[in-house]
Amino acid sequence: MRITTDDGVGLAVYDHPGPEEPAGAPILFVHEFGGDHRSWDPQVRHFAASRRCVTYDARGYPDSDVPTDPAAYSQRRAVADAVAVLDALELDRAVVVGNSMGGFATLHLGLTHPDRAVALVVAGCGYGAAPERAEAFRADALALADAYERDGSEAVARDYGNRPARQPLRRRDPAGHAGHLRILAEHDPVGAALTMRGVQAARPSLFDLREDIAAMTVPTLLLAGDTDPEALDATLMLRATLPDAGLAVLPRTGHLANLELPGVVNGLIEEFLATSGR
Repeated sequence: MRITTDDGVGLAVYDHPGPEEPAGAPILFVHEFGGDHRSWDPQVRHFAASRRCVTYDARGYPDSDVPTDPAAYSQRRAVADAVAVLDALELDRAVVVGNSMGGFATLHLGLTHPDRAVALVVAGCGYGAAPERAEAFRADALALADAYERDGSEAVARDYGNRPARQPLRRRDPAGHAGHLRILAEHDPVGAALTMRGVQAARPSLFDLREDIAAMTVPTLLLAGDTDPEALDATLMLRATLPDAGLAVLPRTGHLANLELPGVVNGLIEEFLATSGR
């Protein structure tokens, strides 16, 4: 199905209704920069047996619209789009699960719309958050945006998809890594470049939001791989700051934990939701 946001952008939404008597709250999955709605297939296959599951393609990612106005892309808009999906499906509240870029959106949704989330799962969240890494991260994001415009998505996929934090997926599941590269290569170069500039490079540092984070009471499960140091460092700060958070650090795991260890991640989410009554 397609929905339209308040600024007129169409989003492709994939609704998996689940059983007539669900085991708990519906789950909204928010994908990372390098993926799209398909990145959550292992989780949807598992959780749709017991709950309603919803995925969507972020703006800039076909089959959603690709606005060409740079002002259409920001961290605030990413959160507003997730809320727009909930509104269109008439879901007052949901468990919101996000990885990396989607993890940032999930955390910010909890900060700005806590009434819409019964629980959060925030995975792989933290790139560029540390003050000493912010300048280098922004420079890299802007360089990637330029590369999308200059070289196209296939060329960027060969670089970005083989960075160190994505190598554990290749070692564990070569076919899964190849599928990940295919999704990366299918990115719209205009949408990817504008997302890099407007969402990734411009988002606020989590370390500057610690006062707000310390006041957020939505139950949160934090996930990080131990070979994903930038995400791990920020995730440890989140664990020390959030009032109601649990942390799982996955061994020999990189930036794509839900694809690298889908059974483990599914089990952690199941246990988190069961023990928090969600």
